Amino acid sequence: MLYVVATPVGNLDDLSPRAVKVLKHVEGIACEDTRRTWKLLTHFHIPRPDIMMSYREGIEGRMGKILISHFEQGRDIALCSDGGYPGISDPGYRLISLALEHGVELDVIPGASAVPLALLQSGLPTSSYTFKGYPPRKPGKRKHFFEEDAAMAHTLILFESPYRVRPTLQTALDVLGDRRAAVCLELTKKFQRVSRGYLSDLVEAFTDVKVKGEVSMVIAGKHPKFIRSQSTEC
Repeated sequence: MLYVVATPVGNLDDLSPRAVKVLKHVEGIACEDTRRTWKLLTHFHIPRPDIMMSYREGIEGRMGKILISHFEQGRDIALCSDGGYPGISDPGYRLISLALEHGVELDVIPGASAVPLALLQSGLPTSSYTFKGYPPRKPGKRKHFFEEDAAMAHTLILFESPYRVRPTLQTALDVLGDRRAAVCLELTKKFQRVSRGYLSDLVEAFTDVKVKGEVSMVIAGKHPKFIRSQSTEC
């Protein structure tokens, strides 16, 4: 059995009781960073399993083959990322696909995710939304990233590096217009902060500001109610 276990995005107490039971039960844990996962296990007094291995970007192919050999020997393995759901902007999809190809049973253990947290914290429409993951680093590709959904009415959710918050906000403003948006920092942690406003306001707010920690952005879809140039004329 492959257990895909959602882990806390910040506050360790967000780990579900069911996830604790699974992590105590399995013979092995494949995780993005063994040090961070060991901290989680220690917090919940979960014994270190017989198998604890790194499963991170760049070694997914090699480690996938090793994990399949464990499944073939009848072992249960839990897959964890550093926070949230494995496979959602974190390593995991390739192992899930490979396991299913080999007839391995799959069970997803639900838990915390920055995607719905950011969406609800933003105060923007929740009826229809698209999660975009991380924008490309290069300006041209980042521009195309936003152009793909520029005409759509659904809310956009994305993650970003703390070092590229302002450039990404500026690109979104240039492509999408001055829409309502929110920048969510350190969700569920002690210093959680949510900045809401129009994109132009947020560009100014994050100019020459050093950002630390995890960043989620939420941007309104194309609707007159959420675009400054149109909403102010109503």
